[in-house]
Amino acid sequence: MHRKDFIKRLGYLATALPASTFFLQSCAGLYYASFIAEEGVLRISKSEFEQIKGGKQIERDFVVIQSDSMEYPIGIFKTQNQGYTASLMQCTHRGCELNIGGGIYNCPCHGSEFDRLGHVLQGPAEENLKSFPITTDNENIYVHVS
Repeated sequence: MHRKDFIKRLGYLATALPASTFFLQSCAGLYYASFIAEEGVLRISKSEFEQIKGGKQIERDFVVIQSDSMEYPIGIFKTQNQGYTASLMQCTHRGCELNIGGGIYNCPCHGSEFDRLGHVLQGPAEENLKSFPITTDNENIYVHVS
C-alpha cells in the first residue's frame, strides 16, 4: 500500500469511527421509566414497557428507574406470563453500578454477571443481587423497596 492510500484510509477511519459509536450507542440505550414513590413503594405504569418503533408497538424487555434519592438504579425485567422482577443495579462484589444488556446485568468493573432474577451467573461476585418484591394490577407495577 502506498503512503498516500494509507493516509487516505486512516482519514476515513478517523471520520467513521466516532459516527459509528454514536449509532451503536443510540441502539443500546437504557430507557429510564417514570415512577411515583408512595410510602416505600415505587409505582410504574405498565405502559412504560411499550414503545412505538416504525409505526409498530413493541414491548421493552426491561426498564430502569432512578431518582435523586436512590444511590443506585433499579432494573425491572419483564418475565414470562406478564411477570416482573426488580433488582438493585449494584454489584455484590465491590459495589460497582451494573449495566444491562443481552438480558443480563453485568459489572463493568470486574466482569460479574447476573441473570434477570439477580442470580449470579459468573463471578467474582458470590452473592445474588438485592431484589425487591413486586405486585401488579391491570395498569401498574409496584416495587416494594422497604
